[in-house]
Amino acid sequence: MTQDQFTQQDPTEQHAAPGSGDRTVEHPGRTADLDVRPDHGEQTYRGTGRLEGRKAVITGGDSGIGRAVAIAFAREGADVLITHLDAEKDDAEETAGLVREAGRTALAVAADLTDEQTCHDVVRRAVEEFGRIDVLVSNAAYQMSQSDGLAGITTEQFDRVMKTNVYALFWLCKAAVPHMPAGSSIITSSSVQAFQPSPHLLDYATSKAAIVNFTKGLGHDLIEKGIRANSVAPGPVWTPLIPATMDEEKLESFGAQAPMGRAAQPAELAPFYVFLASQESSYMTSEVLGVTGGSPIT
Repeated sequence: MTQDQFTQQDPTEQHAAPGSGDRTVEHPGRTADLDVRPDHGEQTYRGTGRLEGRKAVITGGDSGIGRAVAIAFAREGADVLITHLDAEKDDAEETAGLVREAGRTALAVAADLTDEQTCHDVVRRAVEEFGRIDVLVSNAAYQMSQSDGLAGITTEQFDRVMKTNVYALFWLCKAAVPHMPAGSSIITSSSVQAFQPSPHLLDYATSKAAIVNFTKGLGHDLIEKGIRANSVAPGPVWTPLIPATMDEEKLESFGAQAPMGRAAQPAELAPFYVFLASQESSYMTSEVLGVTGGSPIT
C-alpha cells in the first residue's frame, strides 16, 4: 500500500487479508520469502523531528514491527541499532539501508538474545557507538503454534519462548538502564495474547502476560530516574514470523478474529512506538497501548 498515511480511509478495507495469498515458510522467516510483502511504511511514513538526536536500540529490528519502528524512528531523527538472528541478515541489511536513507546512523547486530552475555554485548555496542541509549525497544520474540496446545509444547520450546521474550527483556533492561539518561523511554512489545490467550500459543501468550506485568512494575521502579516504561500490545500483525510459525489452516484465517476483520500491517503499529518514545507521552508510564483491531485488552 502506497497511499498517503494521512488519507482518510475505511480501516476495515485499508489492507487486504494477507494469509489467503501466502504460504508457510521456514522459521524464522524472511520478508523476501513472503508472497504478500508487509507494509513497513517504506512509502508512507513521514517524520516531523519528534526524535531528533535520539539514540535507539530495537531488538528484532530486521523485519515486521521492528523494521517499521526502525524506519519511523529514523525518519523522526533517531540513530538506530537493530538486532537480528544470523538467518535474518539480508532483512537486517535492508532495514539498515532504509535507516541510512533517512540520513541516520544504522547498526545491524547479529545476536541470539537467549544468551545473557549477548544482551550485555548489544548494549555495550550501542553505548560504544552512540554514547548513551535514549530509547530501548524490546521487540524480538519467538513463538511456535501447537495445534494440540499444552501437549505439544516441549520443555525446549518453552525455554526458548521464555528466554527470547522475557529473559532477554530483563537482561537488556538491566544492562541498558545505567546508560539511559532522564527522559529516556523503554518500550516493550506485548500482545493481545497477554489478555486473550489462544490455546495453540499457550507458552507465547504466557510470556506476553509476563511482559505486561514486568513493564508495569518497571515503570514504577524507574520513574525516580526519570525513565518511563510502557508497552504496545498488538493484535494480529502480518510479519514473516506468522507464516513461519503457523500451519496453513491458521494462516488462511489469520487476522479474521479481530473485530476489524483483518490483520494489521507493521506500518500501522510504528506510530505508537514513536509516541511512547517521544516527549509527547511524557506523563505516561506503566501503561499498555492496545493496537488490536478492536479486541479488548482488559
